[in-house]
Amino acid sequence: MTGGSEVGLKKVRVLSNTEQNWCRALMGGTATTAIVLQMAKPPSQISLLYDVLGKLRQAHPALRYKLHYDPNTNDFSFLNSTATAPPTIQLHDVSATTRLLRSLTSQKGLQQQQQLSECQLILEHELNNNTWRDPKSFPSEGIDVLFASVYALSESKCMVVLRLHVSVCDRTTGEALLLELMELVVEAEGGRKIPASGINIKNDGEGEKAAEELVPSGMGKKTLWAHGVDMLGYSVNSLRLTNLKFNSTKTPRYSEVVRLQMNTHQTARLLAGCKSRGIKLCGVLAAAGLMAAHSTLDNKLLIKKKKYGVVTLIDIRCLVQPPLSSQHFGFYQLPLLNIHSVNGSENLWELASKTYGDFASYKKCNKHFSDLGDINFLMRRAIENPSVTASSSLRTSLISVFEEPVVDDTKEMKREIGVEEYLGCSSAHGIGPSLAFFDTIRDGQLDCTLVYPAPLHSRDQITQLLYLIKNILINAT
Repeated sequence: MTGGSEVGLKKVRVLSNTEQNWCRALMGGTATTAIVLQMAKPPSQISLLYDVLGKLRQAHPALRYKLHYDPNTNDFSFLNSTATAPPTIQLHDVSATTRLLRSLTSQKGLQQQQQLSECQLILEHELNNNTWRDPKSFPSEGIDVLFASVYALSESKCMVVLRLHVSVCDRTTGEALLLELMELVVEAEGGRKIPASGINIKNDGEGEKAAEELVPSGMGKKTLWAHGVDMLGYSVNSLRLTNLKFNSTKTPRYSEVVRLQMNTHQTARLLAGCKSRGIKLCGVLAAAGLMAAHSTLDNKLLIKKKKYGVVTLIDIRCLVQPPLSSQHFGFYQLPLLNIHSVNGSENLWELASKTYGDFASYKKCNKHFSDLGDINFLMRRAIENPSVTASSSLRTSLISVFEEPVVDDTKEMKREIGVEEYLGCSSAHGIGPSLAFFDTIRDGQLDCTLVYPAPLHSRDQITQLLYLIKNILINAT
């Protein structure tokens, strides 16, 4: 185990209402971000990771923050550390990693056809390693927002894991962090110089202001009457939403992952279908998920119109004032909730156009800004009183999607530094959807990591749903 001492702590700011909510959501199991890279590198090269993480912390003040909790006010704050040493790196040797992988496989009771890759097993393990579960146990000087681990697979291979707190890491941050890390490894190993590496980024004021403080003037305002009407609408509609069948509502929950992958030809046809209809990938993924979920209902319910919730997460960095770059780390993704009716007779592209059209209309009206206070209030109410959700499941929607997919064209860089496989996503077994889509276009191929709460939903149940979704997508192209 390696690491550096922290000195020079000072308070940066109290977290905003949105950030406070996500801190509480994480206490219940939602929004721990984990990034796993399987490397063709010996674990003995941990010093390289130590140096790279040190440079990343030097470039990004948010990664140096300590999360502080005040039990008197029940509020979270950022403390700033002037230290630039990397966080503690936990090293698991070959024997410890082998025991862990064997234990994880045994615990999950997987059948031969369900065998997960080592990378996926470690990802699920890290998603459920919630260091921030109990804020009352935080040290008085605060707790790190970034933890790193190395799992030795052999003398020549290992897995590198970064685990981050939601307050400093949304999906955009996770992807930017991964890219900067790989660029720094390329440079450290004497490869080509990366012109836009993390050390040269422009992220002045990183972490000093929350999303609410950057909303353009007038866009977040709403009359008291409008607040009341929207709150009533959200509350009533949430009671009418249809959910996937719950497998176990009493057992403690944890996050599990499945993957939806399509080849280059299938992906190209899917994206072409979106482009020709003027919609984004999030619309067709949501529509396929709705159709697949509706088809799993009991036969007598299939012909009835059912309402489902879809949450779309919007990266607001380019929408705020002043605009922020994608290298500005923090949490700047806001949700939009849309309710969609499905009766089972829909065509995929018709439903996709409708789901995306409803979302786009809400976004055009700036509801991601104006409804933020309402969403925050209802989210906190559900966290504190799970019984207001169906079967105390804490499910707030059927599906969550991101407005934009991640486009990953770093195949050559990964080959250069020995990345054999990588996965990244966030946990979802606290408050959240039944199925969270993390979609990436990797070198022209769709690769979705789907996260779901177990045992609220079983792996068999979600695997069957995944099969249906993929067939719907392929058959429509």
